[in-house]
Amino acid sequence: MNLWIKICANTSLADAQLAAEAGADAVGFVLAPSPRRVTAEEIAKIVPHLPAPLEKIGVFVDAAFEEIAATVEAAGLTGVQLHFEAPPALPAQLRKRFGPTLRILGVVHFDAVAKEGVAAMTRDANIDALLVDSRTSSAVGGTGQTYDWARASKVLFQDPEGQKPFVAAAGLTPENVAEAIATLRPWGVDVVSGVEASPGRKDAAKVRAFIANARTAGT
Repeated sequence: MNLWIKICANTSLADAQLAAEAGADAVGFVLAPSPRRVTAEEIAKIVPHLPAPLEKIGVFVDAAFEEIAATVEAAGLTGVQLHFEAPPALPAQLRKRFGPTLRILGVVHFDAVAKEGVAAMTRDANIDALLVDSRTSSAVGGTGQTYDWARASKVLFQDPEGQKPFVAAAGLTPENVAEAIATLRPWGVDVVSGVEASPGRKDAAKVRAFIANARTAGT
């Protein structure tokens, strides 16, 4: 199993380079209201200094096609994470504009799983993978709160009708990522607060430990 690992919500070149050097497959940048928010201009100053194979993914909330497309082009992103109930036509619009090389991630909030909605996304050929997150009344991601992994394994991650790879997120840390992987058997994992020193600032030791533990558990 070749586990895909994304270190999300980077706000500086140093943190993004840290993730790359530690062995991450992707780094994420939040382009929505958040203590971790960055602009397209800020990302554009970071991306040229990162390894070419490293995926650079923008996280969008309630954004229209024009805004997302302009940001992808201006910032040099290689992927987008649609962290909201995106219109069904949006992934197709992005695929038409950027072709097959743009990674498109859909998002499912586990506390509001609707089988019909999940099924629709798994059938959408323009969505490459589904990220399963948690949310609170004030935040749609980066909450640091886990969900019921045992239940999620049965209703989502190991769903025989599923057509897409699933990425585990929400409350992952260096200490629990191995257990999450063993329970969920995800295609990938995504972390924000679990490897931070403070919102928007990474803890180098936690980043390295998270990736090392995830790699070991994912083999």
